[in-house]
Amino acid sequence: SLLSTITGGYGVKVELYELLARQAISRRNLMKGAASVSAAALAGPALMGMAGEAMAADDLRAQILKVPGVGKGSPTDADWQKVGEMCLGPTKAAVKEGEFKGVELSFMGLNNQNLHNVLFRGLLKAWEDYTGAKINWIDLAQADYNARLQQSIATGTVDFDIIEMGAPFEGDVCGKGLASVMPDWVKTQIDMDDYVGYLKAPVGTWDGKTYRISVDGDCHNFNFRTDVFASKDLAKAWTDEGHKGEWGVPKTWQQVQEVTKFLKGKQLDGQDLYGYLDAPKGWGGFGFYFLGSRATAYAKHPDDKAWLFDPDTMKPRVNNPAWVRAIQDVIDALPSEPADQLNADPGTTAFQQFLAGTGSMVSWWGDVGSNAKTSDSSVIGDTVGFSILPGSDDVYNAKTGKWDKLSSGPNYAPNMAYLGWGVYVMARVDADPKKQKAAWSAAAHLGGKDISLWTAAYPSGMQPYRQSHFNIPEWVAAGYDEGFITSYLNSEKDSYNHPNAAIEPRIPGIFQYYSVAEDELAKIFAGQMSAQEGADNIAKAWEKLTDQIGRDKQIALYKASLGM
Repeated sequence: SLLSTITGGYGVKVELYELLARQAISRRNLMKGAASVSAAALAGPALMGMAGEAMAADDLRAQILKVPGVGKGSPTDADWQKVGEMCLGPTKAAVKEGEFKGVELSFMGLNNQNLHNVLFRGLLKAWEDYTGAKINWIDLAQADYNARLQQSIATGTVDFDIIEMGAPFEGDVCGKGLASVMPDWVKTQIDMDDYVGYLKAPVGTWDGKTYRISVDGDCHNFNFRTDVFASKDLAKAWTDEGHKGEWGVPKTWQQVQEVTKFLKGKQLDGQDLYGYLDAPKGWGGFGFYFLGSRATAYAKHPDDKAWLFDPDTMKPRVNNPAWVRAIQDVIDALPSEPADQLNADPGTTAFQQFLAGTGSMVSWWGDVGSNAKTSDSSVIGDTVGFSILPGSDDVYNAKTGKWDKLSSGPNYAPNMAYLGWGVYVMARVDADPKKQKAAWSAAAHLGGKDISLWTAAYPSGMQPYRQSHFNIPEWVAAGYDEGFITSYLNSEKDSYNHPNAAIEPRIPGIFQYYSVAEDELAKIFAGQMSAQEGADNIAKAWEKLTDQIGRDKQIALYKASLGM
C-alpha cells in the first residue's frame, strides 16, 4: 500500500516525519488520557518481550508480532533489524554464508513516512551481514516516483538492480524487457500460492513469465470515526435538522455528502468536526486514485468489467456522467471540509488529518488501519472503524447511457487501487549469475511469508496480501483488539473478493493518464472550469496518449487486464 500504498504514502523528508511524530505524541496523550493507561494494562500480558533469542519455527510468527508489540509505539530501526534477522531462515537454506561477498546492488524505492526503503534497510541488514552483499539505496518521495521511473524507461538508462514498483507499471517495464524473470527457486521460497486471488497471475506476469514478488496488496477501504457516529448529541441534531434515517456510518456516497455538510460547524468533546476528507492536490499521479474511489460506485456497473475506458475502442469514460458526478461531489464537499483542504494531498488526509484526529471519514489504502494502533502519530486507535468503500443508490450504465437502480440495492465497487507494491529485479543483473542470485535473494527475503505478516501488522507502507494474513487469532494474540482487527481485515478481504471490484488496468503509460488527469483536476477544484469541461479536457488528453502509445495495442492489453 499505497505508505502505499503509500499502496501510496506521504513523501515527507525523514527528519520532518520524526518531528511530526514527536509533536503528535503529546497530542495523542492529551486526547487519550487515562484511556491509554487502562488499555495498556489490559494488553500488557500479550505484549511481553521475547523470552529468548532461540525459538521454534512454528513459534516464529507469534514471536515477530511481539516486536515491538501492539500499543508500544512506532517500531524503530532496531526492531526492523531484529525482525529481518529472525526471518533469515529461508535465506540460509538457499545461500551459503558469505556467498555474495563483493556484490553491490542498487535498490530504488520510496522513503514515505520514514518507511518503504527506510524500513527495507533494517529488514535487509541481517541479510547483508550473512550473504556479504552490499546494497546502495535510491530513495524517492511519492510525488517524484513516477517521473523518475518514466525517465529511466524512456531513455533506457536503468541505474538500479532492484526496484519497489506497483503492478500498473508492468506494461512499461516488463513489457519492454527491462525486468529479470523470476527463477523457480524464488517461487518456492516465497510461497506464491499463499497470495490472495487477485494478486495471482496475470498480475506480476507478462507474456506468461513471472517477474514480481508481491510485498503488498492494495485496495482503498473506508475509514471512519466510531465515536462520531455513536454520538447521541449528533444523532439528535441529525433528526432535529430533518435528515432522513438514523444517524450512523454512511453506506453510500450520497450519504457521505449529506453527512459531510451536516457536520460542518459542529463539535464533539470540544473538537471541531469535519466529515469526509478529500485530497484535491496532485500526488505524482497517485492522487487520481482518490477521485477514483469516489467514482467507482457510480461508474463500475456489475454487468460491465470496464470503467475507465471503453474496452473495444479505448474511448475514455472519465468524462461520462458517472465521473462528472464524482468530480462535482468533491467540488460540493470542499466548502464543508477543513480550511485549505484544496492544498491537501493524500498523505495529508491520512497522516496529518485523520490519524491525528481531524475528519470523520477518509478513503485510503490499508495504512490507516495498520497505523491506527501502532504509530506514535495516531490518536484515533480506539475510535476507528472500517468497511468497504461506500456504494451508490444508482450506477451509470455506459452501454445504455442511463442510470440504473439495482434491484439488489446500492451498487458497491471497491477500488483495487494500484494492486500493491512488489519487488522486481532488473534484467541488467542477468549477465552475472552471482549478482542475479543475490538480487533475487534480497527480493525474496523482503517478500517472505513470515516477514510479510509483520509488515502487514505494523507501519510499513504495506497491507495484507496473503491468505495467511487473515488469521484473526494471530493478530489478537499479538495484542490487537478482536473487534478492531476483524473490522479492518474484513474491509480488506471483502474488497479483494468483491464480485464488482474495479480492477486496476496494467497498461503501458497508465500513470501518464493519471498524471495528466491530476493536472486538469487541479484547475477544476480551483474553480477555473466546470466539472464537465475539465473532464472533457482529461478525455481529450487521454485520447492523445492512447494514439501515441498505440490504440490497438492498448485495447488488447486493457481487455487482458480486465480478464476479457
